[in-house]
Amino acid sequence: MSDERPDPPHEADGGEVAEPGADPAPEHQPDGLDLARAAARAAAASAGTPPARRPASRTRRRTTTTSSGARPDDRDPQLLEQAMGRLVANHGWELDLKVQGVFGRWAELVGDEVADHCTPESFDDGRLVVRTDSTAWATQLKLLAPTVVRRLNEELGHGTVTLIEVLGPHLPSWKKGRLSSRDGRGPRDTYG
Repeated sequence: MSDERPDPPHEADGGEVAEPGADPAPEHQPDGLDLARAAARAAAASAGTPPARRPASRTRRRTTTTSSGARPDDRDPQLLEQAMGRLVANHGWELDLKVQGVFGRWAELVGDEVADHCTPESFDDGRLVVRTDSTAWATQLKLLAPTVVRRLNEELGHGTVTLIEVLGPHLPSWKKGRLSSRDGRGPRDTYG
């Protein structure tokens, strides 16, 4: 028996292991980009710095960042008023903020005497609901409604408030307990 071992695989020029019995790879001729990379590695190695690592993927992401430069840009610090104005406009909150401003300045808009007896409750689709503390003030506010609508539209914009619904005071409920009569007259049915 002979001690013949197969030839160990040897590396070709490209760093790959050649198969036994295969033709050796043709010698690589560096040119173009390969030549530039080899020159850069050689220059880096001679300067004493470790060679740069190659990126894992062949596709390179290109990020385009633009600097603001000398002119104003969206990334520059903004005034609070401008930033809030842009936020309100983007979300469509202009009318809601105006209406809430009217609710907060109700006494200034309708007068102290009316504001002492009437409070706004809600605003929806041009209809303002106002609650009064007595039926007499409910009647008075119904008479003043055209004037109040005109004053509110001056503040909010023409046609914003189209109707004022006046509600009287919250009245006590006469219903006591679980049982009640559907068509009964309430507490008055026992009076003589």
